[in-house]
Amino acid sequence: MKTHRELLQQCDPDVFAALVGEEARQRHGIELIPSENYTYPEVYCTNGSVFANKYSEGYPGRRYYGGQQFTDRVETLAIERAKQLFRCEHANVQPLSGSPMNQAVYMGFLDPGDTVLAMDLSHGGHLTHGAPVSHMGKVFRFARYKTDPKTGEIDFDRVMALAKEARPKIVLCGYSSYPGDYDYAEFRRIADAVRALAMADVSHIGGLIAGGAMRNPFDEGFDIVTTTTHKSLRGPRGGMILSKREHAKKVDQAVFPGAQGGPHMNAVAGIAVALGKALQPEFRAYTRQVLQNAQSLANALKKSGCELITGGTRNHMMVVDTVESFGVDGGVAEDTLGAISITVNKQLVPDDSRPPLRPSGIRLGTPAATTRGMTKTDMEQLAVWICSALQRKDDSEVTRQLDQQVRNLCERFPVPGLCGSSLARSDKPTVSVPDDRFMQDFDSINPALRDRRVGMV
Repeated sequence: MKTHRELLQQCDPDVFAALVGEEARQRHGIELIPSENYTYPEVYCTNGSVFANKYSEGYPGRRYYGGQQFTDRVETLAIERAKQLFRCEHANVQPLSGSPMNQAVYMGFLDPGDTVLAMDLSHGGHLTHGAPVSHMGKVFRFARYKTDPKTGEIDFDRVMALAKEARPKIVLCGYSSYPGDYDYAEFRRIADAVRALAMADVSHIGGLIAGGAMRNPFDEGFDIVTTTTHKSLRGPRGGMILSKREHAKKVDQAVFPGAQGGPHMNAVAGIAVALGKALQPEFRAYTRQVLQNAQSLANALKKSGCELITGGTRNHMMVVDTVESFGVDGGVAEDTLGAISITVNKQLVPDDSRPPLRPSGIRLGTPAATTRGMTKTDMEQLAVWICSALQRKDDSEVTRQLDQQVRNLCERFPVPGLCGSSLARSDKPTVSVPDDRFMQDFDSINPALRDRRVGMV
């Protein structure tokens, strides 16, 4: 019997070639986007499993379709493991991703026009924390607090004054590009003062909290905590809404039937697997290493002359002001590093005057590199390569040499679950990299991607 990969190659060689190309890109390059990671091989198994066939509208024991004995089992496992890891009373593991997760909370606990107090987007807040272009930004009002961009500190007296003026129904702390940690007790105090719900979106650091490396909002009495499952938790793409027991009914009704129909049970099964992994001592060690690597990378970048927002990092990520450091905007920096097989993302800096596609900085993080086994010495070497590439971005020979050095490093640190990795070394590679003919055809269909493609060798 042919394998799934062989069937795909035979049925749809174009999709198959794109899949193999992406595998090559991930294998030969380094992911430093802080929201990306490499999932477990076991999660590949669940994502491509028969759970993808099953409709499971409702919740364990209360489904609208029959044949749910095994879907109920995996969802219950995911729920109980989430409650154990995050020390919470209720968990909903059905949200399809981060945005639907936060939208469900807003729709379940707010009326249109109500106010949410959240972090300013350029200071680190997420799109779902009130961006005017998001649907939630049009339905609800968002008052925004800021940080001191030099120190990363939050003036809680100013946040309290803003809360008393705006009278939010939810006080939200959470971030997408803030290289710090939160004082959850202060946010709880502010929420109590205005009789608001205390909510934390910990999508980036959910795994770090589960592993005990960063503080847990529930320890300070938070009402609701949301997190994605595919970043530092290393699970499949999905989301979770964690809460006190008193909010369980509203949370569940907001997800189903409020926002979604049938959950993706293949993803729910993968979430159960990832949470099971997170309960192991090895995962706690991993989360500590993520933070140590972030410190090492940040310190090495600073020694090389990089200007870091807040002066460093207290979590897994850092933001480099590339305009101040190298005289180039974040879009140019992203492309320059892509040419040496280092993947980062362009990023706004606090109160950035530049447009989102040409912002003043880039964002870097260490979860994916740590998953591959990289440590302090490797972070220091990456910092040297990053700075060399940006300082000499117009020197094609330097770019070529740096690209080869990055690829040589990657050979020492296989990607879990990919052919040739440490978890599958005994397996003979079943695929080859896309040939020139395919890439010519691919480029003719996607000319906008031609000059941005990296890592396909």
